[in-house]
Amino acid sequence: MDCIDLTGIRCYGYTGYLVEEQVLGQWFEVDVKLWLDLSAAGKTDAIADTVDYRSVISLVQNLVKTSKFALVERLAAAIADSILQESDRLTQVQVKLTKLAAPIPDFGGKITIELTKSQSH
Repeated sequence: MDCIDLTGIRCYGYTGYLVEEQVLGQWFEVDVKLWLDLSAAGKTDAIADTVDYRSVISLVQNLVKTSKFALVERLAAAIADSILQESDRLTQVQVKLTKLAAPIPDFGGKITIELTKSQSH
């Protein structure tokens, strides 16, 4: 199966377990992998035969900016579900959601949630 990778979608959002995270917000980075058959688009050169990834990027940015979930796991699942609902061309989607600066004392790393969901017909 073919796929389209969208990487480095940076958004400022308000998801987090701590009240401060939901009030002050923080930066997130999202990578999305879209599985679909690209053979028609490869022949026709028509955007109607693929997924317009501009709309996927916009959907991700909007969800991160407007959601106020306690868990990043919930935000990642909402992103995956919303993308699958947008296009019946997709067979599967993978979302990697990274919290770039988790408010954990003495921890300078990143937290990443990665999940994969399939289209249910």
